[in-house]
Amino acid sequence: KTLKSNVLVTLVRVEYNGEVLGDSPKTDVLPSGTAEYNFSTSFECSPDGPNSLDVIVQKPLLLTVLEVGPREKKKPEKITPLGQAVVDLLPLLQGVHSLKVFAPLYAVPASSSEKLHPKATGGLEVTVSTKELLLSATQFSSGNLLSITMEAAYSVPGVFTVEGQQNYMACLQIPAAGEKELLLLFQNGILKADGEKEPLPRPKNWPLGTILAPGALAIPNSFIVGGPYEDEDGDLTRSKDREFRRQAESTKRIVWDTERRCYLDAAAVAVLQKRIAECHYWPVELCKMSMASGGKGKTSKADKGDEDKQIAFHGVAYVNMMHLLCPGVKQIRGAFRVFSYQDSEVFEKTRIQHSIFRDLRSQLSLAKEGLRTSPVSRAAPTKAQKEDKDSSGTVRSREAHGTMVALISLCQHWLQTARPREQCLSPQYSEAGTFLVMEIKLDRPLVPKRLREELVRRVKEMIHPKPELPPWTGGAKKAVEAYEKCVTSVAAAILREYHELFGKQLPGQGMIDHGTLEEQRRQLNYELNTSGKYFAFKEQLKHSVVKIVREKYLKTEAFENQGQLQEFLSELYVFLVGHMHIALNKLLSGENVSSTPTPCTTDKQLWLFAREAEANRDLKLASLFYRQRIAQDQCSIQSWLDYGAFCLLHEDATKAQECFKKALCLDPQHTQSLLLCGIVAVKLQHYEEAEIFFEDACCLEPSSIIAWTLSGLFYELQNNYIRAERNFREAKKLLQAQLEEERRILEAAEAEGKKPSTAPGHFLSSCLILYLFLASHGNLVLKTPAPGIASCKEISSQLLKPDRSFIFSLFSIFLLLLLNHVLNWAVYGFPPNGCWGNKNPTLGLTETHFLAAPCPAPGPQPPPCTIFMKTVEFLMKVNAVRFVHKALAHELLSLQGGPTCAYYLALAWTYLLQEDLPRCEECVCEAIRID
Repeated sequence: KTLKSNVLVTLVRVEYNGEVLGDSPKTDVLPSGTAEYNFSTSFECSPDGPNSLDVIVQKPLLLTVLEVGPREKKKPEKITPLGQAVVDLLPLLQGVHSLKVFAPLYAVPASSSEKLHPKATGGLEVTVSTKELLLSATQFSSGNLLSITMEAAYSVPGVFTVEGQQNYMACLQIPAAGEKELLLLFQNGILKADGEKEPLPRPKNWPLGTILAPGALAIPNSFIVGGPYEDEDGDLTRSKDREFRRQAESTKRIVWDTERRCYLDAAAVAVLQKRIAECHYWPVELCKMSMASGGKGKTSKADKGDEDKQIAFHGVAYVNMMHLLCPGVKQIRGAFRVFSYQDSEVFEKTRIQHSIFRDLRSQLSLAKEGLRTSPVSRAAPTKAQKEDKDSSGTVRSREAHGTMVALISLCQHWLQTARPREQCLSPQYSEAGTFLVMEIKLDRPLVPKRLREELVRRVKEMIHPKPELPPWTGGAKKAVEAYEKCVTSVAAAILREYHELFGKQLPGQGMIDHGTLEEQRRQLNYELNTSGKYFAFKEQLKHSVVKIVREKYLKTEAFENQGQLQEFLSELYVFLVGHMHIALNKLLSGENVSSTPTPCTTDKQLWLFAREAEANRDLKLASLFYRQRIAQDQCSIQSWLDYGAFCLLHEDATKAQECFKKALCLDPQHTQSLLLCGIVAVKLQHYEEAEIFFEDACCLEPSSIIAWTLSGLFYELQNNYIRAERNFREAKKLLQAQLEEERRILEAAEAEGKKPSTAPGHFLSSCLILYLFLASHGNLVLKTPAPGIASCKEISSQLLKPDRSFIFSLFSIFLLLLLNHVLNWAVYGFPPNGCWGNKNPTLGLTETHFLAAPCPAPGPQPPPCTIFMKTVEFLMKVNAVRFVHKALAHELLSLQGGPTCAYYLALAWTYLLQEDLPRCEECVCEAIRID
């Protein structure tokens, strides 16, 4: 369509895998620019033939539109190529019988179509069909598609020059079913001089070599998009490599931008997984060779001339394929350093004993690797096509033939001479810092990611939510209600007896004196006993009390001794009297009085009592207060988590696990409960359970920085560094997005004239108070020469300007403040308001305004927030000391300018828990010295 020019007659040539399938009839172009060819052709696809599934998946159908010129006298017709189009046959392997596409037609350089319409959107309507499915549904679902994109090699050795014809090649082998190996060759890399960077996004190219229309090399809807260096999986992802890579991308480089694909059946997928598990690193070989050109009929001369050509700069890059064994991972992309190829080093890292370029030359099948030029210049069944071959394809045919011969002879020299081996050991790749950027992608992950439904099911199996035993609970409730009804009934009967004996007391008769009332009680008691009604009332109450003993207290066996009996009777008596009062109040007031007495203490009070008892080392009392909180409201998740954190701190991991699982039973969607279950499972060495808990937390709340960081720390404990690094990377991406959002909000607020409020003295006061607490202990002596302690004295003198007597008078206030604040550190960590470096935490229950005076000069800018310090905040609140140490170790390694104030405060917290006050003091002094 849209051939709007002076073109009158055209035909279409169909080619596949280097062979011409046929030419369409010559067709006149209609005035609308449309030509109807109505041409059909076919080729055979078979596993053992030249057009196997591996060829179908990586090579497109090539269609060339040819212009047929008018025939002159005694001269053949002149045929000129106008444009080319390609059709991707991959959908035929994805479960379809037929596909119909409109393939864009790309102009051939220097053709009439390019001169007249360089931006024409012409195209060919093409239908491709098969008699039967190439892959059944089972084969398609069990197999996989592997795509490898070789992008470019950067920072190449300086001796690489643009002058002269050089062929830059890269190759790797992929294991297939049985003993087969798929060799994927990338050749004809283009050496580009210094200049602008490669554009992004840019299209990926077919592995077709040279064709008439370069625009047709681009694979439809397939692009190289790049991305942040930190998100890659290669060797150069650290911040210190960033500037080096930016400079290298604009200097001399070798560009391929080529994608190769191969189909892996079920057996090949299994072999691929096994080989990756056995050996993590796979080699990608790189080399340079001189290209030779030979003319028609001069093959032997070219062969002979190429005997002097050598493979030079034989290098290798090591790709860590373990990323593909992480659940849900389908892609590896990154920059991989290139080293000189040395047999011993390659074998040590990859367990591979042979080189592709040196030892597997017979398996390269160079004639099938796209070395030939476009078949337009080769096959010609007609006289006109012969003319076309002679006129427009001779040069390309010679070049392609010479390249093929050069590659074959090139491999022979590895065995014939030792000189190439010396060149391959050249250290110039390492000296130049060469790195290869490539991408390995699968259609489906080798290890599927667990679905959310499966994770929920596994969590339910692990927490074993126990029902509340409704028969027992219901029986106890009914027994209490029956007892209250019985009390009401007996009370009403006694009141009737009283009225029969003494009559009803009228409101105007006044109060009855105590003596008269006592005499009436004695007479009523006598009448009840002599009439037998007292015994009847007692029997009536007896049955309800027996039900309470059995249903409420679950007592069905005899007591072992008299002491247990008396203790139980006392407890029962208090309970019965209490509910008797409740029943009588209902009867006398006529109101529905609650059967549950109002607790004397609130939840917050019990929490404070528990913290106070814990600070006083009265662990039994603290445990009692925590359990009282739970007893008041068994549906409070926070009460269960607080008690579990208390048990975790005091080495009762089993009890802590019960508490955390109980909280998770109350709300399976509670991320914090999932993380705590994972932490305590690690402590109990239940690693499989811990993985489920952490994975479920990340799946439930994908935006949780703490969940991803904790999961990464767990995988690091398991020595699974690949998954740990991937989880840390995800957490860093989330943190970066969060910080950018906060920065945007701050800039918007500043634009409106608002300034964020700051309290520079609070954080400093916290350090000073903790320091004074440590200094007040008799076994700690202040040493003046210590720089940290000297700085503490200076700060105290600046903050507390009055004399020493005033300082000592305020010391008791400091201790009261310290009780709450240090307890907040020791038990629950810092307040949950972001990283300490960016926030100014208060002192807890009471604010020390007299210590909040601003410093004379502004201090240094706070260090950037990190995923590890955010996680430390959470871990300190739940007393997960082991994970705190892991996170602090990462924080120490990730910081560029050394430890921060927040780091030393967190480390001081760990020493405070261990009651190592001297080391705690050192950390606090360092924190004060920094800020």
